[in-house]
Amino acid sequence: MAKGLLIVNLGSPVSPQTKDVRRYLREFLSDQNVITMPKILWQPILRGFVLPFRSWRSATFYQHEWTQAGSPLIAYTQVTRDRLRQALPDWDVQMAMTYGGQYPIAASLQAMAARGDRPIVVIPLFPAYTQSTTKTILEKVAASGVKTLNVEHFYEQSAYQKLLAQQLDDAYIQGDYDAVIMSYHGIPTAMVRHGDPYQQACEATTAGVKRYLTKVPPAIVETCYQSKFGPVPWLKPYLRNRLVALAALGKRRVLVTTPSFVTDCLETLEENDVQNYQTFRANGGKVFKTVRPMNGSPAFCAFLATLAKEKVAAEVMRHDQAK
Repeated sequence: MAKGLLIVNLGSPVSPQTKDVRRYLREFLSDQNVITMPKILWQPILRGFVLPFRSWRSATFYQHEWTQAGSPLIAYTQVTRDRLRQALPDWDVQMAMTYGGQYPIAASLQAMAARGDRPIVVIPLFPAYTQSTTKTILEKVAASGVKTLNVEHFYEQSAYQKLLAQQLDDAYIQGDYDAVIMSYHGIPTAMVRHGDPYQQACEATTAGVKRYLTKVPPAIVETCYQSKFGPVPWLKPYLRNRLVALAALGKRRVLVTTPSFVTDCLETLEENDVQNYQTFRANGGKVFKTVRPMNGSPAFCAFLATLAKEKVAAEVMRHDQAK
């Protein structure tokens, strides 16, 4: 009997073709943890307006980023899984995706349980908990019927914050930057008003990383949010608006890191490296550099392996104390 570890990422279309992107977006945007509008109102909008226009446009973006290994998000999650298998040779390490039909969560857990894995640790690859990502994962884990130990967030872990700080320091010394932006995936402000802890977690991440910086002046580090979708207010400042403002203020050399993304994806490769780069340059910016996500780095995988082992150890201690 082996211990089990399931890492879970968002997911990806099975191909960059419009029909597959449309199928993926329909599943993703039908999740009421993502779009909280009542289905009776949202589904006609989704099917009648959003999918017909967004699917082909998103497909062109996926085609730009697609590699021989497939979707970068899937490929880098596979790298993470494989390195975790090396770090945890006595564990059964698997990966799953929330959407897209590849590596389904419930089926992955049920197969692990059938092999006798016990305990099974689940780590969503989202450092901070939020309704629109982690909550759906935990719901699907619960629906599998398999008993698990869940790591709901790890943004507060000093080891993770040190990894982010080291990435920033290494990138910063390669250029002379006027501003360093920690850009997190945004969520609607309504979610925060209803108790979602995500904004607090993002701000705590930035504050924590600043404590471990040795090359980057903490005073030039700021927090922004990206990937806004729809007309409702999302967390601010919006990255794109801030880039325009920085250029206008004469801060024309910018370094951007994305702590809420642990693998490259549409938001890092297309939204930042192409669209936000173009926006910054068009408004007078000179240098726009991005720090790559963890992408299965050995140090990050070692951190995840330690996190899994600590989760099991804590459960053993809790069980012993309950006796």
